[in-house]
Amino acid sequence: QVQLVESGGGLVQPGGSLRLSCAASGSIFSIYAMGWYRQAPGKQRELVAAITSGGSTNYADSVKGRFTISRDNAKNTVYLQMNSLKPEDTAVYYCNSNVRTNLGSTQRYWGQGTQVTVSS
Repeated sequence: QVQLVESGGGLVQPGGSLRLSCAASGSIFSIYAMGWYRQAPGKQRELVAAITSGGSTNYADSVKGRFTISRDNAKNTVYLQMNSLKPEDTAVYYCNSNVRTNLGSTQRYWGQGTQVTVSS
């Protein structure tokens, strides 16, 4: 089994910053792409940012220039640095990883989600 544990969410004022972390643990052989998704009330879950094992990144247009995704392969951890936050960034943020387990299977795993609220 593989577990993803997120941390770093909270309440921040518009224009502020937060850094999310997601650590993967368990029966991991290797991790391919890692990413962050978010889901606001009444909306579908959407991709925020993703990063490959080689470090290539892609971002949703709405966060380009404000958010930065990074990963530490030695720690099986992915980060999301969020700057210049806006009220429309308010959502539950979920970590996602494509993992090859020690048993040889490859699956996508999700974290439990962390709430980010941007409000004055």
